[in-house]
Amino acid sequence: MISIRDRVAIVTGASSGIGRAIALALAAEGAITVLAVRSLDKLQELAAEIEATGGRALVVQTDVTDDAQVGTLFKTVRETYGRLDILVNNAGIADHTPTEKLTNERWHEVIAANLHSVFYCSRAALELMQMQKRGRIINVGSLSSKVPRPHTAAYAASKFALEGLTRSMAIDGRPHGIAVSMVHPGSTVSSLVPGVTDKPRPATMMPLDVARVVLLMATLPDDVNLYEGTILPVEMPFLGRG
Repeated sequence: MISIRDRVAIVTGASSGIGRAIALALAAEGAITVLAVRSLDKLQELAAEIEATGGRALVVQTDVTDDAQVGTLFKTVRETYGRLDILVNNAGIADHTPTEKLTNERWHEVIAANLHSVFYCSRAALELMQMQKRGRIINVGSLSSKVPRPHTAAYAASKFALEGLTRSMAIDGRPHGIAVSMVHPGSTVSSLVPGVTDKPRPATMMPLDVARVVLLMATLPDDVNLYEGTILPVEMPFLGRG
């Protein structure tokens, strides 16, 4: 592991759950955390918590499904710090709708949140990181990109597509010293489905468990990439799951 002290890291979807845990973990190791999410109040609370323990955080209210707002986010980072070392694409939403009842509007909403946002942010990050000849992009996928659950057509499609996007960007980043990787969490306490996933339950991980894997990826030497990792509770069904 190498030190990420003073390195600049953007975390999308950082206001709660996995994203919040990742931001705290990176900040605890000395990284300058740039918190990007739509909910400004929650971001300010997280930034205050990071700064109270001696960390550094910058809040940039951003809807990552809006390319113009993503552009503003990366312009702010470039003008403030002059570089970007780590991008964690964590923002996303879940959906459990039978395919025959899935509306066009909901389909597009899920694809925009889980796939378009990663493309917008990663494209901007690659442009900046190419000039540096180094950098790391970590995408938060899902076990559903390996084995989907019933009634998750939009969510599974977005995560399968995200895996393809990650593979493609890993190849594109390689000549420039940019590592692109992906972590697939299983059942985790998160804000994906309010009232369901935000409560501890059997065979479920805590957000910090996933954050530890992301931190491991982020603290590898610049010329090493842990391309893909799957983390899940021991008791959670995986192959052949229902």
